[in-house]
Amino acid sequence: MTLTILEGSTFCICDERGDIGGGTTGFFADDTRFLSVLRLTVNGEPPLLLSSSKVEYFSAAFFLRNPLAGGLPHDTLSIARERFVGQGMREHLRIRNESMETVAFEVGLELEADFADIFAVKERDFALGDPLNAPPLPPPALPAWDAEYGQFVLEDVGEGWHARTQVILSRAGDVGDGTVTWSVELAPREEWELHTDLYVSSDGLAVTPLQADRQFGTELDHVRESLSAWQLQVPHLRGTWDPLVRSFDRSVADLAALRIRTHRGFDKLPAAGMPWFMTVFGRDTLITSYQTLLFGPELAIGALRALARLQATADVPELDAEPGKICHEVRHGKAAQRWFPVYYGSVDATPLWLVLFSEVFRWTEDLALARELQEPAMRALEWIDRSGDRDGDGFVEYQRRTPLGLLNQSWKDSGDSQRFADGRIADGPIAPCEVQGYVYDAKRRMAELARTAWRDRALADRLDADADALQQRFDDAYWVDERGGYYALALDGEKRPVDALTSNIGHLLWSGIVPDARVDCIVDALAGDSLYSGWGVRTMSAADAGYNPLSYHNGTVWPHDNSLIAAGLARYGRWFETFRLARRMLEASAFFEYQLPEVFAGLPRSETPFPIAYPTAARPQAWAAGTPVLLLRLLLGLQPDARRHVLESVAPPELPSWVGDVRLSGVRAFGTSWDVAVDRGVTTVRTA
Repeated sequence: MTLTILEGSTFCICDERGDIGGGTTGFFADDTRFLSVLRLTVNGEPPLLLSSSKVEYFSAAFFLRNPLAGGLPHDTLSIARERFVGQGMREHLRIRNESMETVAFEVGLELEADFADIFAVKERDFALGDPLNAPPLPPPALPAWDAEYGQFVLEDVGEGWHARTQVILSRAGDVGDGTVTWSVELAPREEWELHTDLYVSSDGLAVTPLQADRQFGTELDHVRESLSAWQLQVPHLRGTWDPLVRSFDRSVADLAALRIRTHRGFDKLPAAGMPWFMTVFGRDTLITSYQTLLFGPELAIGALRALARLQATADVPELDAEPGKICHEVRHGKAAQRWFPVYYGSVDATPLWLVLFSEVFRWTEDLALARELQEPAMRALEWIDRSGDRDGDGFVEYQRRTPLGLLNQSWKDSGDSQRFADGRIADGPIAPCEVQGYVYDAKRRMAELARTAWRDRALADRLDADADALQQRFDDAYWVDERGGYYALALDGEKRPVDALTSNIGHLLWSGIVPDARVDCIVDALAGDSLYSGWGVRTMSAADAGYNPLSYHNGTVWPHDNSLIAAGLARYGRWFETFRLARRMLEASAFFEYQLPEVFAGLPRSETPFPIAYPTAARPQAWAAGTPVLLLRLLLGLQPDARRHVLESVAPPELPSWVGDVRLSGVRAFGTSWDVAVDRGVTTVRTA
């Protein structure tokens, strides 16, 4: 069992005793493992666990007892480790003699740093890597003891790279090669303490113990203030239906933990997920920001600005970059050297950036922001029409241009996700169906912005005409008449419909590209037994040859996917299906301690009394954490009305009885705070 604490993109993965050592544990910053071993011993043996847990997302406590080593009887020593992560890590170790006799023993600390990049460590993860075939990790750096400052210094120097780890100890001890021991004698009830400060740098910068002490004190105050500000900023929910309230509260906590500030000084924005994706991810960051607009616009505005500044300005094939394209992923340190500092292999981030931009404007009517982001929006629209449409057929498609890039560049980005109904894998370039929907929605939304914020009616008319033409062209090319009628997963390189029946069709409802005459067929397909597991909509129909309820994108259930499907159902007024999907997803959260995972198995509910966990699922994961927030918004039917500057509910006159009574206070829209209540099935919205 491992435990993870973090602050931004800096995090520590350790075992339940607090030790770091082996596998994927370590202290990470700048996508680099700066500490690979930190082991505590008493008389040469690890202490025994009593209990351990996170205190906040950035701190943890470990309560231990002495091992039966060196003649120490049972339960002689109580051992407490309190740990805090900021830009570095601080640990306070306290050992107390609980016996009636004076005892003597030896305390030891062992440490190493291999400075492995995060991708190399991820290969040791049985869920996401291949430990049996992974290349060797770098050898540990030789630790140097600095007696003047009472610290170990470990360094890794290469071309354009100077990593440095300082482990500053509050007590002098007997120093070996990466070890230090203390001979301790304690009278009854007497305590012995040790403070350990870990300071890391990617540019060789060193600090003195006094500087580190001041920095950690300031950081702890800053992190606590940031958490307090977040808790005051987000709406507060009370209600009688436990899964709704508890999953929402867990999302508030998880999204607080997943907020990062990029190295370029942008406002905080949501990272994709722990532990390997604590960085800017275009698609994940954008969808999470959309899901959580109920929290206010700050995360979304931070994401829009950060991604706008990272927007590609040139054609760079080795990065899959083209002018106007929104990035897929940002990496730092040695991971950036191994792969890319900024990578653009995402076909959907660009239209999703436009969708989020519009949604923020609908909630705020912030004209200054609309003008600030007009230029990157125009560049994004140009990418859609030019580089995004590789062959000029009016659809956006992808094909990687670098061998290091992603083979599949839509949200279902695993290598086997683009399948025909008979199981064959499609060849590219691939034009995913949901991306055409995102483009349709983006053009409709940008037409709205052009009329209301930019006062460019000619542009608005052109974009609306483009959307009209795309809707018809899409219906002609993607519609499949079999199985009651549905839209194909994609078009392949020969423009053949990739005819698997998948959850992607629900995204088409979210985007609004589905003509009214087709809606019944799509809703029936989503609600049918082959796609709907009873816990949620599967990524692939159980009737398709490629279906596997344990396959990452070919039969599992993804909470974020289901939240967007629910939003699509609500968009078309299909409230029965919206509420059923929301209820089952929130009920499923109860089996995961109200923390929805990234993905769970697609086995039918009729065969399993609870949803089956998926071994590779990230927790917390940003768009999974965003799912209860969006589902709450859908249950309440909350929608901003920019014309009247009000927040309103478009939910049916009476909500299902299981929703119970609800009080949601502090929802912000148009610079005003709103309170929402559900009493006996009726939703009301009032200014606070």
